[in-house]
Amino acid sequence: MKTDYEIILKPIITEKSMIQKDTSNSVAFKVRVDANKHEIKRAVEKIFDVTVLEVRTMMIEGKTKRMGRFSGQRANWKKAIVTLKPGDKIEYFEGAS
Repeated sequence: MKTDYEIILKPIITEKSMIQKDTSNSVAFKVRVDANKHEIKRAVEKIFDVTVLEVRTMMIEGKTKRMGRFSGQRANWKKAIVTLKPGDKIEYFEGAS
């Protein structure tokens, strides 16, 4: 059994995710590859005490990287975009303004 803190690995804070937060009240997280939408929804609601309306997930393929003549590949990972109920917000994403 995966705990809620094992499912949500870290938030994704980029320019695009901040625009999504402002326009559609959606936040992005890096999650475990084997986590499903129901587990992600439960984990976000329990950890941050918010109401989740929708969870969208996507698999991100790891990039191929080279070090001289040797090449390798970064790990594949899963991204979840979580839409929150209007009025709910996660303080972590608000920043110090």
